[in-house]
Amino acid sequence: MYKKDVWNTYDEKAMAAVQALSEEYKVYISENKTERECVAAAIAMAEKEGYVNLEEKLKTQETLKCGDKVYAECMGKSLLLALIGEEPMEQGMNILGAHVDSPRLDLKQNPLFEDTGMTLLDTHYYGGIKKYQWVTIPLALHGVIVKRDGSKVMVQIGEKESDPVFCISDLLIHLSAEQLEKKAKEVIEGEGLDVLIGSQPLADTEKDAVKANILQLLERTYGVCEEDFISAEIEVVPAGKARDCGLDRSMVMGYGHDDRICAYTSLVAMLEAKPQKRTAICLLVDKEEIGSVGATGMQSHFFEDTIAEIMNLTGSYSELLLRRALRNSCMLSSDVSAAFDPGYAAAFEKKNAAYFGQGLVFNKYTGARGKSGSNDASAEYVAEVRDVMEQAEVAYQTAELGKVDFGGGGTIAYILANYGMRVIDSGIALLSMHAPWEIASKADIYEAYKGYCAFLANMK
Repeated sequence: MYKKDVWNTYDEKAMAAVQALSEEYKVYISENKTERECVAAAIAMAEKEGYVNLEEKLKTQETLKCGDKVYAECMGKSLLLALIGEEPMEQGMNILGAHVDSPRLDLKQNPLFEDTGMTLLDTHYYGGIKKYQWVTIPLALHGVIVKRDGSKVMVQIGEKESDPVFCISDLLIHLSAEQLEKKAKEVIEGEGLDVLIGSQPLADTEKDAVKANILQLLERTYGVCEEDFISAEIEVVPAGKARDCGLDRSMVMGYGHDDRICAYTSLVAMLEAKPQKRTAICLLVDKEEIGSVGATGMQSHFFEDTIAEIMNLTGSYSELLLRRALRNSCMLSSDVSAAFDPGYAAAFEKKNAAYFGQGLVFNKYTGARGKSGSNDASAEYVAEVRDVMEQAEVAYQTAELGKVDFGGGGTIAYILANYGMRVIDSGIALLSMHAPWEIASKADIYEAYKGYCAFLANMK
């Protein structure tokens, strides 16, 4: 079961393709650090490849036929792309699924306050984070402010060289004796993740003069007032671009690999796909990091309702046919896995760990401890996926997320499996998963892309 390092299998042409894909990916995650930004960028990419908004087709009730390309978005945070195949959809679809939300800090609805001459923003962390990792690093603000009249103000501060950045301060080492005695999860409390945004007072102002100065700047620059924070979605994310990592430039270090690394490779594979017998679907969803809940999460009816609308436009919709389409489908539920880290070897079981440079990772099951919350793919489906990957010469490996009793995790797989469809967890191995900056192997990014292309084209 020894897997070779895939780097040694590449010729000059393949090596160039690895680097080209990684460069494009670095741009995508550097420019798109929220789920809204990711979906908007994906739609722009899709439209260039001939995808049309499903809403336009619904207005005209134009029939969809083999080769037609449509997309549907949900509240700007989730996206479904469909390439119509030759066979009726009730015979099943090939589905690539990933999520575009990432761990971060969200501004509270009443975030702005002043304390001892400093103005700060109150936050509520989103997803599983080690809170101490978010202090003393440059931070940026991304998001949208919706005013009472419905107009939207897009916000992105901290990414340009000319922009200011923000930060969360930490206690100096000289006064940290008590702090250092705390457990890691308590060193920085959730309510202590306050983002410093200003210290200059507004002239001729007695009360909260620094806050008043910040509000004046917001009004001048964006035309918003303090009350507009109530209807805003502002995310605090690490500032800066994704970068090559290592003297050999074999890795990518960036914010949001989880799970935009799988979303992007799935998206590119989808946009390059040609019409096949089965309809191809790429599904990019929100809210996975907090349980796939809400209107834009996988547990909503967005996916099911959109498939129903598409089937109706192909001329073959009924509730029974929809159920058959979902049941007969195949899916790769793509989310990142944990790469073996020699610095923390005790957390892994080496025979069943994922490794950098050994390709796309398949997890037959995920879950925690006794497989709690897991989708457990059938042996028959695993064999089918193996065959597709090997026929396409895709490097792949199998893994679990650390030792059995150490914890675990999951993806959206179990939700889609509720329809009776065949689903397996797959993805790309990371170091420092859920940290502000995560690390991935360029070779694994490329092999994942190859694997997703093969799945869409050849899965039956």
